[in-house]
Amino acid sequence: MSSNVFYTLQKSSYLDTRLQSYAKSDYYPFHMPGHKRASLEFPNPYTVDITEIEGFDNLHHAEGILREAQARAAEVYNAKKTFYLINGSTSGILSAISAALPKRGTLLMSRNSHKAAYHAAYLRELETIYLLPLMTEFGISGSVPPSHVEQALNDFPQVGCVFITSPTYDGVVSDIQAIADIVHARNIPLIVDEAHGAHFTFSKEFPSSALACGADLVIQSLHKSLPCLTQTALLHVNSSRVDLDLLKRFLGIYQTSSPSYLLMASMEQCIRLMKEEGITRMNDFTRLLRHFYKKTADLSHLQIFNKFSCSPDACFDQDMSKILISVGSTGLTGKELYDLLLQKYHLQMEMSSGHYVTALSSMMDTEAGFQRLLFALEEIDRKYFLPEPDREHTLFTSDMIYQIPKPGMSISQAIEQHTEILSLKASTGHISQEYIYLYPPGIPLVAPGEIMTGKLLGTIAQCQKQGLSVEGLSDMAGSRIKVVKM
Repeated sequence: MSSNVFYTLQKSSYLDTRLQSYAKSDYYPFHMPGHKRASLEFPNPYTVDITEIEGFDNLHHAEGILREAQARAAEVYNAKKTFYLINGSTSGILSAISAALPKRGTLLMSRNSHKAAYHAAYLRELETIYLLPLMTEFGISGSVPPSHVEQALNDFPQVGCVFITSPTYDGVVSDIQAIADIVHARNIPLIVDEAHGAHFTFSKEFPSSALACGADLVIQSLHKSLPCLTQTALLHVNSSRVDLDLLKRFLGIYQTSSPSYLLMASMEQCIRLMKEEGITRMNDFTRLLRHFYKKTADLSHLQIFNKFSCSPDACFDQDMSKILISVGSTGLTGKELYDLLLQKYHLQMEMSSGHYVTALSSMMDTEAGFQRLLFALEEIDRKYFLPEPDREHTLFTSDMIYQIPKPGMSISQAIEQHTEILSLKASTGHISQEYIYLYPPGIPLVAPGEIMTGKLLGTIAQCQKQGLSVEGLSDMAGSRIKVVKM
C-alpha cells in the first residue's frame, strides 16, 4: 500500500477503523508493543471480556486462578513473589516507591527516571536527590556508576531508598549487582525500573536481570519487549526489605478496581510462551540482531550504537534489541531521519531525538523486517552526507538536552504553591510548577520545584525547533508555563 493511500485512510475520525486500516498497511513496527502486531492465537476479546465472576478470582484478593498465575510468573523469573500490573509499569513504580519510603522520606534516584517516579515523589512528599548518569561517546545518557551511588549515600545519610532505571530507554544498563551491594550495606532497599528488560531472563546474550543482581523490587513491562498486550507489567519482590502488606495496599490504590481479564490472559499467555519457547525464540532473535549489527558496521555516515564504542564506566552493558541510529555525518536531524524512514520506507520507529532515532526490536520481529530496515539505512547512507567543508556540523546530543536544573523547593511544595502563568521567555529565575519533558521517553528537562534558567530555555527552544515532542506543559501551544507565584 502506498503512503498516499495510507494517509487517505488515516483521515478516518474513528479510532477503530483507523487502526484496522493501519493493520492492513505495509508499515513495519520498530516500536512497542513487543508482539509487533503478530497474529498470536487469542479469542475474540468480546467473548472473554468479563468481570470478577465465580471461578475467575479477584486480582486485589487473589486466592485461586490469578494467585496461581502470578506464582507461575514468579517461578519463571525466579522472584520470591510477583504481582500482575494491569496499569502498566507506572502503577508498579508508584506502588514500589510509596511502600519503600515513609511520607516525606528521602529518595535517591537516577535523573533519567520515568515521570512515574517523580509523581510518586510528589504524592508522598519526598525529598529527591538525583544521580546523573554518565554521558556516552554516542551522545546519550549512560550508566550510573556504583561509585556515584556510594558517594551520594555518604553525602546524604538520610536516604531511605535508591531508585535506578536500568536498562534506560536507550538500552544502557548499570552495574546493578555492585549498586545493590552498596545499597544493602546501608540496609535500605534498591528499586530497579527494568520496564524495558523483561526479556533479559531468557537469553545470556542480554544483560543479567536486576532480579539476578539482587535488587529488592523490580518492575518490568511485558508489553515493551515481549509478546503481550499494551499496559501489561510485573512487579517482582526479591527480599523482605519492603513491607509486603504496605506494597499490596498501594497496589490497591494505584491499580484499577476493575482489572481487565483480557490483559491478564495476555500476560498468562506471554509467560507460558516464554517458559515453553522463550529460549528457542530468543536464540533466533539474537541471530538476526548479530547479523544486523555486523552489516551496519560498514555504514559510512550513519552510526549504530554499541557498547564497545564507549568506556565501561559510561556503558556497563547494553541491550542490543534497542537499535539506536545516529544521523552521524548525513546532515540530517534525528526528526528528519525518523520522517524519512516513515514516509519513504514505511518503517515506524519508536522515537526520534536530536541526533538519533530508536528502533525497538523483539523476538517477534521477522527477518524480512530487519532486511527492510537494513536496506533503508544502506540507501540513506549512500544518498545523504555532509560535504567535506561542513564536517564540523554540530549534532544536538542528549548531553546538550539533559541537565539537572538548580532546585528551589521540593516537587510537592512547588505544586501546592499559588500559581502564576508566564511566557517561557519570561520565566527565567522562576520556580517551575510543571514538568517539561521529551516524550518518549518522559525524562524531565525540568521538574516542579526547579528553577528555570536561560540555558534550559535555550534547550527547550532547540527541541521545539527540531520538531521533537516537547510535552508536560498545560499550555498546548508550548509557549507558556505555570510557575510558583513570587
